[in-house]
Amino acid sequence: MNSQELKMNFKEVYQADPDVLYFSPGRVNLLGEHTDYNGGYVFPCAISLGTWGAIRKRDDRQLKFFSGNFKKEGIITGDLDHLEYNPEAKWTNYAKGIIHYFEQNGYKIDAGMDIYIWGNLPQGGSGLSSSASIEMLFCGMIEELFGYKLDDLKAIKMGVDTENKYLGLNSGILDQFIIRKGKKDHAILLNTADLNYEYVPVDLGDNALVIMNTNKPRALVDSKYNERVKECNEALTVFQKDMKINSLSEVTEADLIKHMSELDSRHLQRVRHIVFENQCCLLGKEALDNDNLQEFGRIQNASHVSLQYDYEVSGVELDTLVHAAWKQPGVLGARMCGAGFGGSGIALISKDKVNEFEKNVGKIYEEKIGYASRFYTVEIVDGAHRLREED
Repeated sequence: MNSQELKMNFKEVYQADPDVLYFSPGRVNLLGEHTDYNGGYVFPCAISLGTWGAIRKRDDRQLKFFSGNFKKEGIITGDLDHLEYNPEAKWTNYAKGIIHYFEQNGYKIDAGMDIYIWGNLPQGGSGLSSSASIEMLFCGMIEELFGYKLDDLKAIKMGVDTENKYLGLNSGILDQFIIRKGKKDHAILLNTADLNYEYVPVDLGDNALVIMNTNKPRALVDSKYNERVKECNEALTVFQKDMKINSLSEVTEADLIKHMSELDSRHLQRVRHIVFENQCCLLGKEALDNDNLQEFGRIQNASHVSLQYDYEVSGVELDTLVHAAWKQPGVLGARMCGAGFGGSGIALISKDKVNEFEKNVGKIYEEKIGYASRFYTVEIVDGAHRLREED
């Protein structure tokens, strides 16, 4: 969607021009899955699928929301005096949560808003962070509308608080961080323990980044995500008996060997994945620094194996897509991304093989799973930002 379309759609709903036009991307994790809430490395990039928004101030305290994706719902109304979570308010809870944390952080929101959003990220737990995209969209739009300039980390924390405290999901900082701070044609190697990060150029050359969506419905809050968080916290206590550590990502291979006999098989698998996946992130950065995309793809493949067998978060749908992808000509690497339990995977593939890839993998998937998958070729883009009229 370009700026003119966005502006026109807003005007069609509210019979007025918007004050601010904005875009917030989705994200994929090239490497580093389930390490963020374990204080480890993640290696995400922002993608060209995302959420577009337009907003204007009102002269009262009313909040009016309209989604171009759910036109039949019409305008959903609320107000600044009732920002509490309400499951019947659906996606507008993300906006209300952000507004709530603006005010909690001392930023006065003294006028209502007319809001229009539209997105092309797959819904229902695609693993591409549609929720964090919406959170960072609203954070950016409200900043622009009310003349605030937030420190990036403060804005990111508002999104995380909306996710953790307002919506009740035990997610880490990864999604909001990359969506706020993404950079075109770069990934970010982020240490979630201290938030030190580094931009790493991603030169795909004649290759493309393809999203493979399982189309399996998944409600992340109700999935086994929180169960994995609990398992990791339980495993951490074993190491803390004689180690002063705050997260599993501080565990080395030597530490794991020393304490292996104290872990049951389930907790051993979880720790083994965290140790391995952190190493994958560091090796992946090294591969990209050396312009070795083939090696990077091999590391992605290895990461998926760990997620499938040790962390057990992929499931038959993602495994079918990824294993089929590995067998296709032109594929450098493929893995699940996001929380798993459905959602999406990614593949690095030669551009001239993309059509054949989608046809072959799609056929294998539908024959085994019983319904179709979807594919999206994406670019690596900048993080959330205000749109110009000419965009």
